[in-house]
Amino acid sequence: NSYRLWSEAGEWLGEVAGKMLHEAGGRSDLPVVGDWVVARPRPGGDRAVVHRILARRTKFSRQGAGKRTSEQILAANVDCAFIVTSLNRDFNLRRIERYLTLTWDSGALPIILLNKADLCPQPARFITEVESVAPAVPIHAISALTGEGLGEILKYLAKGQTGVLLGSSGVGKSTLINSLSGGPRLRVAPIRESDGRGRHTTTSRQLVLLPGAGMIIDTPGLRELQLWQSEEGLDLSFRDIRSLAAGCRYGDCRHQSEPGCAVLEALDEGILPAERLESYRKLQK
Repeated sequence: NSYRLWSEAGEWLGEVAGKMLHEAGGRSDLPVVGDWVVARPRPGGDRAVVHRILARRTKFSRQGAGKRTSEQILAANVDCAFIVTSLNRDFNLRRIERYLTLTWDSGALPIILLNKADLCPQPARFITEVESVAPAVPIHAISALTGEGLGEILKYLAKGQTGVLLGSSGVGKSTLINSLSGGPRLRVAPIRESDGRGRHTTTSRQLVLLPGAGMIIDTPGLRELQLWQSEEGLDLSFRDIRSLAAGCRYGDCRHQSEPGCAVLEALDEGILPAERLESYRKLQK
């Protein structure tokens, strides 16, 4: 029920005006991290009332957790999304595909960060694997701990630019922000030795100003990522399958058992990996 607002007059603790709250049709009509808002400061204090949200240029939306069909906006007005995975047992191409679809759908530029390169003897092999599912998407092997590759990230975050970090728990998102900001801004925790998985240390989305650069949004690890209106995102994330589908005999081919299906032919010939087609079908469903 409260927000932290940044303005040229300083930082305010904000709350939504009663009229705006009453007229909101759902959670998407209320402010989210990254929003620009019209706010009026209260006299003699550090508090302000939010009256309106300015039009969002981009937004990251997912189906809200649970059975109810509702849009949950994770962040707004983002220029680039850093999809972070670690070069350990967390590495998962199918998860990267889901985050790519979410990012393309948002209108932001996707960038893939393979973190913990200091613990991986052959990061180039993983880069090649990611290139197979993310053609033309920038990919960087980095280490938030040692600082390797952080200069490449800052190139995307000039003044006035906003980025967001997406990824599961334990991939090093908070450590990365601490390294970029030059100090311990966010709490971090070590991964579990038993399975290499991380613990939740970020519990809310927050915007961090980077010294001499732009802004970056940290997000909690997403345990559940159901896509929201992702047709365009699917087309961009699975361009290889869409390109193959153009050669199918029937325009409404579902790539299941239809004769003359170019997608199934590519599957039989080993051109298209079965795991990628299954991932496409799952996300499409």
